[in-house]
Amino acid sequence: MNDSDDYISDETPVIIGAGQSSERIGEAGYRQLSPMELAAEALRAAISDSGAGPKDLATAIDTVAAIRQFEISTPGAEAPFGKSNNPPRSIARRVGADPDRAILEVVGGQGPQDLVGELAAEIAAGRSRCAAIVGAEAISTMLDLRRRGVEADWSEHCEGTLEDRGYGMSGMIDATLIANGMGRPIPGYALFENARRAAFGLSPEDYRAAMGELLAPFTDVAANNPHAAMQERMTAAQLAQVDERNRLVAEPYARFAIARDQVNQGAAIILTSAGTARELLVPRERWIFVHASVSAKEASVLQRADLSRSPAAIGAVREALALAERGIDEIGFMDLYSCFPIAVFNIMDAFGLKASDPRRLTLTGGLPFFGGAGNNYSAHAIAEAVQRLRVNRDAFALVGANGGIMSKYACGIYSARPAGWSADRVRRPPEVQPSVAIAEIANGPGMVESYTYMPERNGGTYGIVARLADGRRAVAMEDGARAAGLAALGEPIGRDVLLSSGERGRNSFTFN
Repeated sequence: MNDSDDYISDETPVIIGAGQSSERIGEAGYRQLSPMELAAEALRAAISDSGAGPKDLATAIDTVAAIRQFEISTPGAEAPFGKSNNPPRSIARRVGADPDRAILEVVGGQGPQDLVGELAAEIAAGRSRCAAIVGAEAISTMLDLRRRGVEADWSEHCEGTLEDRGYGMSGMIDATLIANGMGRPIPGYALFENARRAAFGLSPEDYRAAMGELLAPFTDVAANNPHAAMQERMTAAQLAQVDERNRLVAEPYARFAIARDQVNQGAAIILTSAGTARELLVPRERWIFVHASVSAKEASVLQRADLSRSPAAIGAVREALALAERGIDEIGFMDLYSCFPIAVFNIMDAFGLKASDPRRLTLTGGLPFFGGAGNNYSAHAIAEAVQRLRVNRDAFALVGANGGIMSKYACGIYSARPAGWSADRVRRPPEVQPSVAIAEIANGPGMVESYTYMPERNGGTYGIVARLADGRRAVAMEDGARAAGLAALGEPIGRDVLLSSGERGRNSFTFN
């Protein structure tokens, strides 16, 4: 590899710093840090990681893009201890930065990777010299303090401009899913997962075994990651076994198959132009190049042609590889967003990847074990990729970042190998157009396309997605003792049902 600066233009965007922060309740050094404090710790770590003078780099940062923490990610979300009115500036001031531009990104795990592409393009165009992407969650601390009845004050007020991009959730979730109790991520993803399970002809037990095979190697990676929330190796059999510790959350998911949101974690990425990196005396061996960044968006959950896959995500990965002029076999390091197994399986199915792939499919340990650090998880994945690529200088890393209910997907390709920059390295394909019409109110016969059952003490909730005779999709649910009774009847996919509408947009059903 030619590692010379001679042919790298000053306008070329490069990642020069990547940092992470974390703390676990009860461990030595635990400080009960707020989200803003954890984020600032990560940004300090990224500044230090660059090898530049800390004061010079902090003052050079002209753009700070903050990832929304969970407490400010939906209109009705609660921030029990208060929040910052301007998160990017709250974080920036802690490290001595005073950016010209402060961004609060939209909701979704695609955010950090999306921003890498966007801000790299801004740097290449000369509209920015140095930009930081940063976020954090302190959900574990927040829940612990509330359980113990301890009060905290995490409210902050910062003067200065803020580019608040809003929630960015328009067109992602269908109203009838919400009305029928399946508008949240867990039941939404379970609908996709069961559709894929049925397509492969697997029973719920066999499918849990497959999920266990997928995730067991993730636990090995998490066990060696000092920032992981759970550092316990588990076998595929343990992960597949439904028991008191690994309870059924929503068919087919047991607890260890889904993202762990009780974390205290922060991550930050710093990008500059190559010219700025030279001015700041950032050692050449710290530079990592963005070879591709592609962001794609699906139609809403119920409007997709196939509930068992996401063509937009597959397309984003395929296009990113093409831009980087690499095949999937040429990728040395990979992190596939793993909030739920279907997000990983979707890419595996398309590219012929196996759970036993010696490269592993995660750099962190994955969201169920490393931790689902809210919308900011992929910043941790990018930070891990940066460290590995600095050591393995001829290698390439792929980071896949998922948002919503398999609604948005961003894919980045990175390497220490230089990449001649062009605007084509950042792409946003047209949104996938709706393929299926939705029946908000459903009366009459249909056939079950997917379902999930969420057990609770009162019997739980049983929800289905059905295709009507005219091809439209409808959603219906039953709860309480009736839901538990339906769950005992076995496989519903492919069965005929009779739907009937009720109050407030809720539909009910019976099997024919």
